[in-house]
Amino acid sequence: MHVQEWLEAVPPVAIYALVGLVIGLESLGIPLPGEIILVSSALLASQHGDINPVILGTCAVAGAVIGDSLGYAIGRRGGRPMLAWLGKKFPRHFSEGHIATAERSFEKWGVWAVFFGRFIALLRIFAGPLAGVLHMPYWKFFIANLFGGIVWAGGTTAVIYYVGVVAESWLKRFSWLGLVAAVLIGLTSMIVLKRKAKSAAHKTEAEAGAEAEPTAMAAAE
Repeated sequence: MHVQEWLEAVPPVAIYALVGLVIGLESLGIPLPGEIILVSSALLASQHGDINPVILGTCAVAGAVIGDSLGYAIGRRGGRPMLAWLGKKFPRHFSEGHIATAERSFEKWGVWAVFFGRFIALLRIFAGPLAGVLHMPYWKFFIANLFGGIVWAGGTTAVIYYVGVVAESWLKRFSWLGLVAAVLIGLTSMIVLKRKAKSAAHKTEAEAGAEAEPTAMAAAE
């Protein structure tokens, strides 16, 4: 069943809960289609008066902020062993290359990586746990997390909702284009990050090999 057709079959309260839960779990570090669910729900709200866009956006923001905060707490407590465990559970998302790429983003941009990570599909699942693992001060993390959640979740809801209102008659027949656009944006960002992750993985392996070589030579002597 089409995502939007499925959403039309459930009551508004369930949609609010679904959006908050999916985005929260994605922000926590579990790979889920949070952006697709949010875009679908915002489009649905623009065409059905029973769904309040303000409540929808609020639930999305709450899910994003709470999920990221829980991810931070888990990362802070679990440390790198937790990332290794996630790598075994979700090897396509938490590979060493992806983690290396995310770490470089944090080293270069600091708290801005948390803020802008909201807009990149793969980084959304990394921001909270990795910030905790790297022991980023929580108050800095929380500010970036809060404003990132408001701008991304609230902004996406508002933009998609008002586009849907303006072009309601057109979207009733072609609303799937919004989902296609969301999927394409997500896939593009994941492809770019995947390429960067592979490059980072090769570089990490090369550096590890270079460090191991002198040690091996010393042991042989």
